Amino acid sequence: MIQYLKHSDVDKAKWDACIRQSFNKNIYANSWYLDVVCPSWEALIDGDYQAVFPLTCNRKYGINYLYQPYFTQQLGVFAIDKLSIEKMNEFLNAIPSQFRFIEINLNINNAIFNKDFEVTDLPTHLLNLNQNYEAIHANYSDNLKRNISKAMKRNLEVVKDVNTDDLINLFRSNKGKEVANLKDEHYTTFKQLTKAIQEYATLNCWGIHNDKGELMAAAIFPEFNQQAVFLFSGLSEAGKAMGAMPFLINSFIKEHSGQHLVLDFEGSKDTNLARFYKSFDSTEFLYPQIKRNTLPAPIKWIKR
Repeated sequence: MIQYLKHSDVDKAKWDACIRQSFNKNIYANSWYLDVVCPSWEALIDGDYQAVFPLTCNRKYGINYLYQPYFTQQLGVFAIDKLSIEKMNEFLNAIPSQFRFIEINLNINNAIFNKDFEVTDLPTHLLNLNQNYEAIHANYSDNLKRNISKAMKRNLEVVKDVNTDDLINLFRSNKGKEVANLKDEHYTTFKQLTKAIQEYATLNCWGIHNDKGELMAAAIFPEFNQQAVFLFSGLSEAGKAMGAMPFLINSFIKEHSGQHLVLDFEGSKDTNLARFYKSFDSTEFLYPQIKRNTLPAPIKWIKR
């Protein structure tokens, strides 16, 4: 039987045990991760935490809604045993009716056939690092190999302990200028998240310096249960010209090759980014985004 629990009623020890044992686990679903990105999250629980579904909720203008928090690509239902379509629908139908607007991402193992939701498939890209580096590198695209080769001739240096403030500043000074929906509060959340990752998982905040010691590119690759995620990155214009980001990712892959580890690039609907991720011979997987709008008519059309 599926129960709806408020945040204070969730047994987080049992929750995290379920995530660790689930066949479709990811780092985003841990209670300590959710506590940072959505402190008010609630939950649907099947049985004695055999399967769980975080409800990332908020309230605005008197309206309760579910949303996808920043820095979480996929959530949805996580289960110790394989999920049937019937069990998925049972979870979806158990979402309390008080949530009048829903727009959340499930995960790549959450198949959904439910007429009550609009469903959009979104891509992510995964690369299994369990082969030796030579085998992985051999499957890179020719263009990527050329870019890495050029970067190697520019005296770039890999740095494995980049300060997260420096990573944030690098992003905000470059690509961040184009991302209007990222506010100061989101960068504060990200800093809190990196501290939580350091405590409960493995952080990996890597960067690339030029021959003057200037930060050209940086990225965070948190590791959890044989999964690494290309979670957040920054790149300067000079670093872009030098091929610093392909050099950085390739360096991470090289050091972690031969391990039972999957690198999740997190995918993108941007065709150029998708092409870049695929150039590493990553495999595209799709996960569902679900949406339901039961708001009163005047507001409903505004939120479409």
